[in-house]
Amino acid sequence: MAICYRNILVFIALFHVSIVVAAFPPCQTCGSPNESPPAPKPGASLPEPGAPEASPPELAPIPPPELSPEPSEAPRDDKVFDVTEYDAVADGWTESRLAFLAAWKAACDHPGNSTFYIPEGIFMVAPITFHGPCYNDLSPNVKIKGTLLAPIRLTAFKSHHWIAFKNLKGFAVTGGTETGKVDGQGEAEAWQQSSCLKAARCKKLITSMFFINVSHASISNITLLNGKGFHLGLHKSNDINIYNVNIIAPEDSPNTDGIHVSHSSNISIFSSTIGVGDDCISIGSGSNNISISDVRCGPGHGISVGSLGKYKTETDVVGISVRNCTINGTENGIRMKSWPGGRAINAYNMTFEDILMINVSNPIVIDQEYCPSHKCKTTKPSLVKVKDILIRNISGTYNTKSAVTLLCSSDAPCEDIRLVNISLNYLVPHTPRQGRFNIKGFLNGLQVINSKF
Repeated sequence: MAICYRNILVFIALFHVSIVVAAFPPCQTCGSPNESPPAPKPGASLPEPGAPEASPPELAPIPPPELSPEPSEAPRDDKVFDVTEYDAVADGWTESRLAFLAAWKAACDHPGNSTFYIPEGIFMVAPITFHGPCYNDLSPNVKIKGTLLAPIRLTAFKSHHWIAFKNLKGFAVTGGTETGKVDGQGEAEAWQQSSCLKAARCKKLITSMFFINVSHASISNITLLNGKGFHLGLHKSNDINIYNVNIIAPEDSPNTDGIHVSHSSNISIFSSTIGVGDDCISIGSGSNNISISDVRCGPGHGISVGSLGKYKTETDVVGISVRNCTINGTENGIRMKSWPGGRAINAYNMTFEDILMINVSNPIVIDQEYCPSHKCKTTKPSLVKVKDILIRNISGTYNTKSAVTLLCSSDAPCEDIRLVNISLNYLVPHTPRQGRFNIKGFLNGLQVINSKF
């Protein structure tokens, strides 16, 4: 089945896919397995009997990130800087920030390879930034064997992060063969802010682990839990591997995104499990060549591009690949979201494929009227241009009336949206319909091929 729309002006529809086919004549530029092909031109050769049909047109493949060789764990001749040797106390309540800073400075100033080491035990650590560059531009590896606890009180935080790594390159943060834990203790006070309770948009958000201007690094074998805000953030960073990471927060914890990426490039997130109260992964402004694979997401709000277009400093998002993921029990599946009005940027060249949805409320969403507080000037359309989107091989179940929702802008129409091999089953038993398709706004080029929902 294939459908083309050309300049659909302020078109609003909520219908079963089969009704779409009946309502619109076939587009001469779109192929459909259910329609007779046009007669061949004189002299054209016919396909061999039984030959497979030509594949639908695809977007240019997104090359995998060309990451530099991943930093290995510290070699045997590394000098290890153990925080307990600088008077850090692993009793769960003695504040150890100064000891951590002293150990980091010694490791950072060391003229050879070094490891900043947090042994087993529970360490209370106030907000801290591990600065670089270090001696000869060699950053220490970071090994976390114990548990780090954030202060409970929000008054302890003068900035918007708890643990930050800044101006560093070529290092690994890891739990080693075991899994270190980073506990934001958000449930004690942060989630109880009146702003969180009223509108689920917390006024003061603290990112548990934040990487700023970091390159050629890896993050692995750690658990981040109960963040006061985002759990793991990347900003102005590039060539980063994130894998074997567990991120855990309750389903009702506000603004607790698992991983947020902004103004960063060549980021690979794979082989990880994320279940939180907001987006499992959110990809923000200025992100380029982001690869997500083998991620298990749920609970949460799914895997999102955006929100986009709210701030004047935003730049394009390009080259997003989400493959071979499982999304289970979430509010959304795969989603692109932009604010009404705002800045004009582009979000394009994105592929979402081989994704299993299990009991997801809204499996496929483009929302260019995103306004979680319901206080936006919705009369101003989004200026974010969403184009060149391939959504392919999506299967599973959903529990609302709309498997696919496309709410596109009237000023910046969605362009070249392709749905291929979508097989989503509505969970409500004995329903006469298998699913619905909700469209609003302007679209230039929509194809639905070999799909049911």
